[in-house]
Amino acid sequence: MSNEKDFQYVSDLRTVVTRLIKKLRRESITAQQLSLTERSTLGLLLQHGGLLPSELASMEKITNQSMSQILSHLLEEGLILRTNSETDKRKVVISLTVKGEQTILKMRSERDEWLEKAINATCTAEEQEILKQAIAPLTKIVDFE
Repeated sequence: MSNEKDFQYVSDLRTVVTRLIKKLRRESITAQQLSLTERSTLGLLLQHGGLLPSELASMEKITNQSMSQILSHLLEEGLILRTNSETDKRKVVISLTVKGEQTILKMRSERDEWLEKAINATCTAEEQEILKQAIAPLTKIVDFE
């Protein structure tokens, strides 16, 4: 077991990562128009293409009923399409519309632009190098189950 002093950096890291995530969410005007789960659902569809509503619900770790409400809103906004499955006509496949794809890419672009501006304005070249080197270990932490 580590001592309390060694453990402090863990708490500091959690705090700063949480604050950065909240800040990034606020820096996208486009993202503010959708809930976190709606944005995440669009991201999954961009990554995986067409998915069944039950697959999306499972990936988001929410009920099928909650996913149904999210999909209804995204459909209303013109961000997704519902098409009958080619293999099983009883099933519906959800995919992004062109507007949906443009929306998710615009959100990412807005956040990337803000983050690049913030890094350039606040970090030295050496600090920017440290951030680049931190990506690999942070990715390992994110992928840890």
